[in-house]
Amino acid sequence: MTDALDTLLARVRERVTPDADERARLDAATARLDERVAAAIDECPVAADTLHVGSTARGTWLPGDRDIDLFVRFPPDLPRAELERHGLAIGHAVLPDGHEEYAEHPYVTGEFEGFAVDLVPCYRVESATAIRSAVDRTPFHTRYLAARLDDALATDVRVTKRFLSAIGVYGSDLRTRGFSGYLTELLVLEHGGFRELVTAAADWQPPVRFDPEGHGTRRFDDPLVVIDPTDPERNVAAVLSVTNLARFQHHARRLLADPDDDRFAPRTSTVLSPADVRRELDRRETTPVAVRFDAPSLVDDQLYPQLEKSLAGVRTALDDHGFDVLRSRAFADRMGVLLYELAVAERPAIERHVGPPVSAREHAERFYETYATADCDGPFVDGDRYVVERERDYRTADDLLADGFDGIALGTDIERAIDDGYSVLVGDDVPALADEFGVDLADYFSPSP
Repeated sequence: MTDALDTLLARVRERVTPDADERARLDAATARLDERVAAAIDECPVAADTLHVGSTARGTWLPGDRDIDLFVRFPPDLPRAELERHGLAIGHAVLPDGHEEYAEHPYVTGEFEGFAVDLVPCYRVESATAIRSAVDRTPFHTRYLAARLDDALATDVRVTKRFLSAIGVYGSDLRTRGFSGYLTELLVLEHGGFRELVTAAADWQPPVRFDPEGHGTRRFDDPLVVIDPTDPERNVAAVLSVTNLARFQHHARRLLADPDDDRFAPRTSTVLSPADVRRELDRRETTPVAVRFDAPSLVDDQLYPQLEKSLAGVRTALDDHGFDVLRSRAFADRMGVLLYELAVAERPAIERHVGPPVSAREHAERFYETYATADCDGPFVDGDRYVVERERDYRTADDLLADGFDGIALGTDIERAIDDGYSVLVGDDVPALADEFGVDLADYFSPSP
């Protein structure tokens, strides 16, 4: 029998399958790129070959995706500097209008016949366990999956990618911390299809572990562990956050309970104005505070881990001083922002400091002597302990943050940026952030599962 979910998935499978014209354009562009790369390799003094990798090589790309990934493979004994030099020379010869970007080492990216092309140098190693750089694994991933993904499974990979994108958890960059394409492919392969995957995921009890080749040699503390079938010491799901795994489980359950086209629909972005943000804050009756600074010029995979570390470091300081952070978020564009919503706007002029039990003679006497002549109320005995009531260092969060960030754990480049200058926005000053971060603030004030 066909149920509502099967009916829905039949429609989605049709929508996520590139048509014959789109496939033909991809194949033709890839063939012409291969010719260009071969000609550039002929001019290179080092032996090399090229390999088409990624989703367009494995047939798991979505309609409208315009990405072609070509890897140029060099001998494993070639020094890294030579690999980079020859790899970039070939890249610029193939993509003369391209530009250089940097992952573990530089590569050339550009446009060719309407497709976004990455031309990446790597080492031609014998196995994924012998890699010299992280990208050396990718050809092994392509070989492994090409031998196992038939047309039906490849289609279900595309369905899964569309679902993950719709719920906002697709992408292994360190800003998203979601499901990579390779992880998605392995999970569909492991479970035998999309429906089987979401049915299983609805009942997962993390930590969950899969080892497709039964060869894992390491233990991992991640909530989802998928041992790389080409490398027994690697967890393919290492980047995936606890939150995004939980969101996937939530939406898997909702899909099973109520199959609906909207669950595969791309998210639409709302933009808040400063007036909208002010209304949200008035409704919530919280105290917002934000640290604003010039964002360091870093790629997202370097910037966002530092933003998250800084966000957590400042949050700890705010909580330690009694301002009770309800929620926080980091944003970055031209400016960087660490935003906090506080339950406590202002603390009393004094704070209570509880000392050791009077019976703990050595520690008690030291505490008493320290505060006996200090400018505070006490020491006095309350219950079995000495207590003092002393002047509080910071009564408001802006007082704390305006005093600097000594002793607060920040990302290295964020710390440098803040040292160069920052401002603290409180209360009615915070809505102005919507001029640059209206979309981020809309997501913040209307969080979804």
